[in-house]
This record gives sequence, C-alpha cells and structure tokens, in this order.
Amino acid sequence: MTVLMPMRPATYARYLAAAIASYAEDNVAAGRWSKAGASEGSETEFAELLTLGLATPDNYLYEIQDREGGPLVGFVWLAIERTPVGVTGFIYDLEIRPEYRRQGHASRALSAVEVTATAQGATSLGLHVFAFNEAAQALYRRLGFQVASLSLRKALGS
Repeated sequence: MTVLMPMRPATYARYLAAAIASYAEDNVAAGRWSKAGASEGSETEFAELLTLGLATPDNYLYEIQDREGGPLVGFVWLAIERTPVGVTGFIYDLEIRPEYRRQGHASRALSAVEVTATAQGATSLGLHVFAFNEAAQALYRRLGFQVASLSLRKALGS
C-alpha cells in the first residue's frame, strides 16, 4: 500500500546523519567532491536547506511505511520552492531501504508527493539523480520525469 507519514523528531536525527553521509559518498563517487571534506560539505548543504530542521517552512519530510503502522521502508523529502515565476516542487531525497526495493514503494511514494506538491500550488516537480544511479534514472523516466539539463565533466591531466 505504501503510506507517507510526517517524519518524527527521533527519526529525523537518524535520517539526517545517514542522509548526510550518503550524499557525501554519492558526490565522491560521482567525482564532484574529493573524499577530504565531503562530509563537511554535505553537512553544510543540509544545514543551509533545512535551517529549522523538521520545522523548515515549505519542506516536507516523510517516513515511508509499507502500510499504516507497518514497517519503515524509507524516506522522502519534498521542498516547495516559491519564486516570482511560479511554484515548483523539488525532491531532495528519496531513499528506500535495500530490503524493500523493487516492490513499488518508490513509485507510490512519488505519487503521494505529487499530491502534496500540487496541493501547495506546484506546477512541476524536479529532482537530481547522479549519473551512476541507473536504476533511479529508469524509475524516474518510467514515472514521466524528463531531463531538464545535463552537467558534463571531462577529467584533465593524469
């Protein structure tokens, strides 16, 4: 069934620590950051985005459950961005625990996030996916996401 529940404060502390570490690792794996300082860089970005933690306005952090009262299968973080040209939603994080992957939880969680974003006035929904994460790219394409821009890089020197 997949249910989104507002993230609880006790869960948030654990989520934040794991998300900061994961984001640092992904940026190192993608070649965007060096290992030295990656943790600090990730921590800084999260602090800038979630200035008030769970109480940060226009940010919706959810625990994804298998069913109401069921096991915790993952997390999703939606931010609503209000600009002079309109309102958009941005998914900063979607994580499904390995043992619950490929069961439809991510698709159903994203559908529920679309409802929240639409209710907040968003006319589009964006996200970032690392190039090495082919499984996530396939999921997002299947759900109708299209490439909005590409960042390319070429290694120089040795």
